[in-house]
Amino acid sequence: MRILIFFLCLLATTLVHAAGLEPPRQLEERLSSPDGHTVLTLRQLSDADGKRSLVYNVQFDGATVIRDSLLELRLDNHLSEAAMALPVDRRARWFENLRVTGVRRASHDSSWTPVTGERARVRDHYQALTVDFVKDDNPVYKMSVEVRAYDAGVALRFTFPENEKGSYYRVIGEDTEFALPAGTRAWHHSWAQAPYRLLPLRDWPDESERPLTLELPNGLHVALLEAAMTDYSRTKFKLSPTKPDTLVTAMHDPADLISPFATPWRGIMIARSPGRLLENNDFILNLNDPSRIADESWVKPGKIMRVMVQTTAAAKANIDFAARRKLEYILFDWKWYGHAFSFDSDATKVAIPDFDLPAIIAYAKERGIGVWLYVNQQALLKQSDTLFQTYRDWGVKGVKFGFVQVGSHRWTTWIDKAIQQAAAAGIMVNVHDDWRQTGEQRTWPNLMTAEGIRGNEEMPDATHNTVLPFTRFLSGAADYTICYYDPRIKTTHAHQLALAVVYYSPLQTLYWYDRPEMSNDEPELAFWDRIPTVWDDTRVLDGRPGESATIARRKGDEWYLGSITNNEARSVSVRLDFLPAGKRYEATIYADDATVATRTRVGIRTRTVDARTVLKLDMPASGGQAIWLRPLP
Repeated sequence: MRILIFFLCLLATTLVHAAGLEPPRQLEERLSSPDGHTVLTLRQLSDADGKRSLVYNVQFDGATVIRDSLLELRLDNHLSEAAMALPVDRRARWFENLRVTGVRRASHDSSWTPVTGERARVRDHYQALTVDFVKDDNPVYKMSVEVRAYDAGVALRFTFPENEKGSYYRVIGEDTEFALPAGTRAWHHSWAQAPYRLLPLRDWPDESERPLTLELPNGLHVALLEAAMTDYSRTKFKLSPTKPDTLVTAMHDPADLISPFATPWRGIMIARSPGRLLENNDFILNLNDPSRIADESWVKPGKIMRVMVQTTAAAKANIDFAARRKLEYILFDWKWYGHAFSFDSDATKVAIPDFDLPAIIAYAKERGIGVWLYVNQQALLKQSDTLFQTYRDWGVKGVKFGFVQVGSHRWTTWIDKAIQQAAAAGIMVNVHDDWRQTGEQRTWPNLMTAEGIRGNEEMPDATHNTVLPFTRFLSGAADYTICYYDPRIKTTHAHQLALAVVYYSPLQTLYWYDRPEMSNDEPELAFWDRIPTVWDDTRVLDGRPGESATIARRKGDEWYLGSITNNEARSVSVRLDFLPAGKRYEATIYADDATVATRTRVGIRTRTVDARTVLKLDMPASGGQAIWLRPLP
């Protein structure tokens, strides 16, 4: 009997090889991060019908981060006749009959210098795994899964080589799962400018935006994000309808693609503390291509003030205030060229009678102030082929895109093209409204910042402000539009001062709703006068989302420290052991003080500190402290 079985197996193998087929390989590959803490396993599982599903899982120091989770794309073309005969919900699943044709491994370790950033050098260090597949029922169609493992986390995506017999692909859904440990909670927010709520993975009101920060019951902090999303449809996160504690990517709409192409990276950042997530936020940049701007010398970071257009005289008064307060830029906000929501508007013509824009730009240049202009999406759609060159000729430095549409494949590719058109003309960009970066600011560093944040346009409370560093800012710079004098702010003035350190934006908007006549040139404004907007080093010293955030940033040999609390009073002890040993610094401390006679109630004091100093920061409810550290001779 054993001899008979042996010959039957031998005959089956011979017939398979004679037919030019290889038996399916049972995939199981592991990839570890360079430091060995994180391990991703990629494998195939077979069901009773012989259909193979592609799954992955992730562990950190042996603790489960992601349980076995499905990887899947749904396409409505390039299907075999057998697949077309299946029910619609089944026939579009593309990965269930993939056969492994090759496995490749690589490692990478390099560093690069960002044009603007939170640190002077970025290390790009990872281990890589690529698994090549072919469809069993139609071998002209091939696909690869690319995986990278960094010390900060793991990322994976799907790539499709050029296919001359069927180059067009329509992706109608991507079902990448994230099966999490029971008890995981997420900082859910329904859209990019929405408030946050810490929710369990059940009974969500709707999908959640990305990045999505998670708190695992084992104490780990995880962030799910999307990177290199420039020719695709945006994905949010939804709850699986059938699997508990499981999230699934939810595409905004189908993506129509031409091979070769790659889907966006699905990133999973992992850290022992929420602050480490922020310190590792170069992760998203490393998943994007290097800068494509040959000469980046015109990309200049700085502080900017918004001006609602009035008259030439008012514009010059704002420019004078900006110069006095050591800002680099001024923005003329919407309606300067007419009704912004009309395609009849012309963003090359001033629509206000007493507004001499050429004279204003010239006056600003004399005072060392660059001019930015707001342009709504209608004018950008209509005029972007020539608009940026016109602005360059005028001497304009940057354009704020307003009321952009987001999410769909169409608007994703449109924004990417517009940023490139601006780069070709030497124009910097700030994208407003519900759009968020996915790391493309590395490729196009003229993309200075973006909104995609519930900032001071909506006047959120202090608790919301403490959530943002550990959530929104994982995707990069955000234009929070910091205010100082507007009576609607729900925090103390020292809290607002500190935000210029806590929140990173190479184009940092200050005095958003403020006007020059509102200022009494309070002495604490010296902190904003001298603060830079790009950094050589960044350290998260303390904090948890919803409670507090204390962040120190270095430029040259000076450090700036910002600390904010939520709606509750709080004392934070901060060790200054990040300072060089044996070096003394003068700390100028700006803190809430009800005894100060100014209307802003911010007190200023100085003391000498060094690496052994522990500062006790006492903050009232919704308060903060801002500290400037300069080395002593």
